[in-house]
Amino acid sequence: MKSLGTMLAGLVCAVFATQVLAENAGDLRKFYYPTTEKLGEQEMRVVSLGTGTPNFRHSQASASWLVELGNGEKFLFDVGTGSLANLAALEIPYTFLDKVFISHLHVDHIGDLDALYVGGWVSNRTVPLRVWGPSGLEPEYGTAAAMDGLEKMLAWDVAGRRGNMPSSGGHLEVTEFDYSKTQVVYDQNGVVIRAWPAIHAIDGSVSFSLEWNDLKFVYSGDTNPNKWFVDNAQDADLVIHECYLTVQQFIDFKNYDPERARLIATVIHTPPDACGKLFAMIRPRHAIAYHTFDDFDIAPSTMAAIRETYDGPLTLGQDMLVWNVTKEAVTVREVVGSENPLPADPPTPAGPPDPNERAELSDWLNEGRLHFTDN
Repeated sequence: MKSLGTMLAGLVCAVFATQVLAENAGDLRKFYYPTTEKLGEQEMRVVSLGTGTPNFRHSQASASWLVELGNGEKFLFDVGTGSLANLAALEIPYTFLDKVFISHLHVDHIGDLDALYVGGWVSNRTVPLRVWGPSGLEPEYGTAAAMDGLEKMLAWDVAGRRGNMPSSGGHLEVTEFDYSKTQVVYDQNGVVIRAWPAIHAIDGSVSFSLEWNDLKFVYSGDTNPNKWFVDNAQDADLVIHECYLTVQQFIDFKNYDPERARLIATVIHTPPDACGKLFAMIRPRHAIAYHTFDDFDIAPSTMAAIRETYDGPLTLGQDMLVWNVTKEAVTVREVVGSENPLPADPPTPAGPPDPNERAELSDWLNEGRLHFTDN
C-alpha cells in the first residue's frame, strides 16, 4: 500500500510504534496481504483505515477502523475523510461492508460516508448500507437528521443511477440510539456492540465496544477521559483510544494560541499523558493510541508521554496496520494492499436494473445527441 519513500520516511515512527508486537516478534516489520490470508474461525482482525485528525494529508486518513470476525461478519467504526481509499485497497466485496457505527458527526469521522454509500453501490454492493449512530441534544444534531441530509445532498446522484444499476445496494438504513445511555445497540450472530457517552465538543458523542467469541474490541471515538470509558473497557483485548497533541505541540505544530491549545488538548480531546493514565487503569492486552500525527518529530514524544504511566503492549496508530487477535496472542503487521483495486465480485449478483426506476432525460436534451455510425 505504501511507497518505498513513505515506508522509509515512517521508519523512525515504526521503531517507536513497534513495541507493538507480542513477545514472539523477532521481526521488526511483518506484512499482511489481504487477498491471500484467510481469517481463522476463532480470530478477530482489526485494520486501521484512518488514524489521523481533521487535517488532510496523504500519509494519514481521518478516523476509521475495520473489524473482521472469524464468523464472516465485518464492521466499520467511523468512515473519516480519506479512509475509503484504504478500505478499497483491501479488495473486500462491498456487500460485506454494509455495517457502519458512527462515534460522532464530525467530518473527520464521517467524511467518506457519502462515498461509501454511493461508491459502494457502484462497486457492486447488493444490500443497503446500514448506519448506527448517536442522537444529539436536539433532533437536528442526531445521526438520523445527518443521514437525511446526506440523502438530500445526494438526491441527484442517486436518482441518476436508479434504473441503470440494480437498486438493492442503493439504499441507506439508519438506526439512531440515545447517546446518553450505556446500552447494547447491536446483538446478532453472537456479536454484541455496546455504546456509552463520550465527552467531546458537544453532546452526542459515544464510544463503542464489540464482543464476540470471548474477545473484546473497544474504540473511543473522540473523547476526553471519562468514567464510562474506564468502566466499559475493562477486560478488553484491544483498546483504541484517541491521543491528540499536547498543549505545546498544538502551539508549535498547528500554530494555535495558548488558550485554544489548552481547550482542544485538555478539555475536548485527550493528550498523551492522560491517554497513558487511561491505558494504565484499563490494562488491555494491547493498547492503540490514535488521532494524532505519526510524524518522526512528533511520535517519539507522544510515545514517551504515554510510557510515563503505561508499560503494557502499545501501538502508536498508523494507517494500514492490522492486528490479529486470538485468545493466545495479539500481533500487528503492516498491510500491503492494492494500489489500483477494482471492485470485488459480490457473493451473489444483484441481477439486472429495473428500467421502471429510471429517470429519463428531457426530450430536448435527447434531441441534442450526436449519433455516430460505424463506417
